[in-house]
Amino acid sequence: MTTVRVTCCQLSPRIGDLAGNVERSAAAVRTAVARGADVVVLPELVTSGYVFESVDEVTGLAITSAHAVFERWSSAAAQSRGSGSVVIGGFCERGDAGVLYNSAAVVDASGVRAVYRKTHLWDREKLWFRAGDTLPPVVDTVVGRIGVAICYDLEFPELTRHLALAGADLVAVPTNWPLVARPAGERPPEVVIAMAAARINRMAVACCDRAGTERGQEWTSASTIVSVEGWPVATSSPDQMATADLDLAAGRDKRLTDLADAFGDRRVDLYASTVGRVDG
Repeated sequence: MTTVRVTCCQLSPRIGDLAGNVERSAAAVRTAVARGADVVVLPELVTSGYVFESVDEVTGLAITSAHAVFERWSSAAAQSRGSGSVVIGGFCERGDAGVLYNSAAVVDASGVRAVYRKTHLWDREKLWFRAGDTLPPVVDTVVGRIGVAICYDLEFPELTRHLALAGADLVAVPTNWPLVARPAGERPPEVVIAMAAARINRMAVACCDRAGTERGQEWTSASTIVSVEGWPVATSSPDQMATADLDLAAGRDKRLTDLADAFGDRRVDLYASTVGRVDG
């Protein structure tokens, strides 16, 4: 496909309400697909909520990739008017031996295509989750090549560069952005980072934030879809959805001018001494 309709569903999951969160997420996917979405992005940890109070609470909300929620997303994706939609959403994953991960699943009409475990854990996430030790996948789907990152991952340019070099047309980013102070008129810093990642890599980025307040934590509620040129083309609307039609194929050409190329001009011969270096 050339033009792809991407929708971020900015939901407000309820902490501890697994069954309710499953219903809300499945309903959002159905609505987005009915409105023509080819790609649907859901928030980080949409099945569980985020502000946990204990390991026991996290454990009680953890699921595997065989959980029925993914069948619900897959069934909704299959209702697409086209060749099928793709859903990317966050969940609290129970891995082998009960190890807990902050994960995201890529789901289409055939089922779960990939699971990515967040590699950069933010703040108190380190109390509950183990960081993933595998770089995020780029999944070849019916609508294009989709890469995955989760929230804080986006702040590490090495990771978004990996996804770009691996051929991602679009990076889907389930996220929960805590509200932080910013100067009047400025975009949230996380949106600026998404814009930069899109522009320097010439690939689209779709960040799905969450809404509401959870245990006193306010969220930025700033879901944003960024074009391959690095410009925001959709933000969350009053119905908590952000939708944009993107020409993903345009990002496969990394030329900026006849003499400038975003990938061809890299000086990898000079970067080895920087990548992996820890100063201090």
